[in-house]
Amino acid sequence: MGDIPTAQQFSVDTLGFEVTASVQGALFVAAGGYHHHLAMNTWNSAGAGPRAASLGLGQVALSVPSRDEVDALRDRLRHAGVDVRDDGQTLRFDDPWRMLVEVSVA
Repeated sequence: MGDIPTAQQFSVDTLGFEVTASVQGALFVAAGGYHHHLAMNTWNSAGAGPRAASLGLGQVALSVPSRDEVDALRDRLRHAGVDVRDDGQTLRFDDPWRMLVEVSVA
């Protein structure tokens, strides 16, 4: 992850998480009032571009309560210009650093 503003724009504005904490070089986000579901930092990666396929976390799976939430996320992603793949079961897309994100109904 290369920068906190891009991470915040993507995870909060596009994905719909809420900021739960922010410290120098780090952002913590969650849904439903939890302390954090995702943490992002630039402590050793400030300014990094898309990750090499052999480095770091390459995939994350998220579960949401309903298909309506998947559909709403798909619409926000498309509005943000993110390429989405939706097979009716799982919504797949890449984050700004090329990590694959898969979202399905719990």
